[in-house]
Amino acid sequence: MSAIIEIDHLSKRYGSGTPALNDVSLSIEEGEILALLGPNGAGKTTMISIICGLVTPSGGTVRVGGHDIRTHWREARKLIGLVPQEILLEPFEKVIDCVRFTRGLYGEGPDDAYVEELLRSLSLWDKRDARTRELSGGMKRRVLIAKALSHRPKVLFLDEPTAGVDVTLRREMWQVVRELSKQGVTIILTTHYLEEAEDMADRIGVINKGEILLVKPKAELMGEFGKKRLTIDLYEPLSILPPSLAARGLVLAENGMQLGYDYDANADRTGIARLLADLTEQGIAVRDVATTQSSLEEIFMSLVADEPREVRA
Repeated sequence: MSAIIEIDHLSKRYGSGTPALNDVSLSIEEGEILALLGPNGAGKTTMISIICGLVTPSGGTVRVGGHDIRTHWREARKLIGLVPQEILLEPFEKVIDCVRFTRGLYGEGPDDAYVEELLRSLSLWDKRDARTRELSGGMKRRVLIAKALSHRPKVLFLDEPTAGVDVTLRREMWQVVRELSKQGVTIILTTHYLEEAEDMADRIGVINKGEILLVKPKAELMGEFGKKRLTIDLYEPLSILPPSLAARGLVLAENGMQLGYDYDANADRTGIARLLADLTEQGIAVRDVATTQSSLEEIFMSLVADEPREVRA
């Protein structure tokens, strides 16, 4: 796939001199779902705002669909839809008029059939004549998505799109996102619900202190950084772990009924077979064993706790 967004040595310093972005380079492929993760103040919203033409960069270049966002901003901006964090809607405007008006801002003519299709896909058709002030927070966020999609963009930015949205609405919204991705729309997502990123994204990017720490396919990231834990249930409680087992990295639970063992699933030898044999030799009867994979949240927390590192793509 070809890159639809090309970010080259992008930087941004605000008036205080604080760097919001520091020499960021990133390519985003057409049709992919990229989850951009980072703590508050990491630079996610600044980067999105620059790409969307809302903030002027201090240095570097950005191209969307081959169009420079500063020299050919009209062409670039027409390819982009943005769902911002803040819910900013005209309170007395009808839902359907919000979508029609936004479509007109992009120079698109009337297309009531498409507007109806869009509102139905977001479960907003029944609310088409309601004024936005009458809607719940979750429904208002759906209106923002409809506005962002009103001109059929090739790239959709979702900046914390499910904040304040209940579980049912969140699942329905992600179904819409999946359908858009199947149609070739590129999705760039920021979220604090890391399970969403783990479920939805093709690639994961981590940003902290204005620098990209890494960008990797999700499966590769989980395989490289994710550890597995072996949990061993015992028939009888242990009061103390034999020194030979403690030296192998086993950890005894407070209740004495479980042992924990962290290992690298990608290693040539995990040590599990030898470990279970050692337990048998020590006369420790095993009731059951289970393994769990590190979550994206655990990987994310370990990454942002470290110093920024070179981009790995």
